[in-house]
Amino acid sequence: MRAFTAIVPAAAAIDHLDAFLEPRRSAADFRWARPEQMHLTLAFMADAPERHLDAYVDRLAESLDDIAPAPASLTGAVAFPNVVEGRVLAVGVSGPAPLEQLAVRVRNAAVASGIEVDGQRFRPHVTVARTGGRKVELTSWVRLLSDYAGPAWSVGSVAVIGSHLGEGPRGTPRYELLAEVLL
Repeated sequence: MRAFTAIVPAAAAIDHLDAFLEPRRSAADFRWARPEQMHLTLAFMADAPERHLDAYVDRLAESLDDIAPAPASLTGAVAFPNVVEGRVLAVGVSGPAPLEQLAVRVRNAAVASGIEVDGQRFRPHVTVARTGGRKVELTSWVRLLSDYAGPAWSVGSVAVIGSHLGEGPRGTPRYELLAEVLL
């Protein structure tokens, strides 16, 4: 099963970002992320054996039991792989120093449960648009989003989400909440 573990921002934070982006979306032919798909990925698991998921959720809960809820906010801009040859436009996530620690623990719990994780460097962000595989100069979009500052919310849980490719609207992935682990 294709899955990931993520922080899902509070509805108020997503609504604020969505309202900021709405009048600007028509200015670019991007694939804009739907609000219900916005999240901060902590660990991506391209091929998680379903038989390991229950053990993973249990191990994840144990691993995170000493991390308290903490404030976070969506702020600034990120472009991947860079602004000159951008393929992904995102907003950054400012939050507690433990965001990186949280990602490490989430990934370690997966590996200890027999699930392989993507080993890319953790860079806290929420994807807002994709270029459809084209390399696009994103400097003006990064400038636009660089001053964005959304409302703070409390990170109180992480979600384990199944991703079903092509089953959502317009061929996008359909997400399925598999488990939620409280901090």
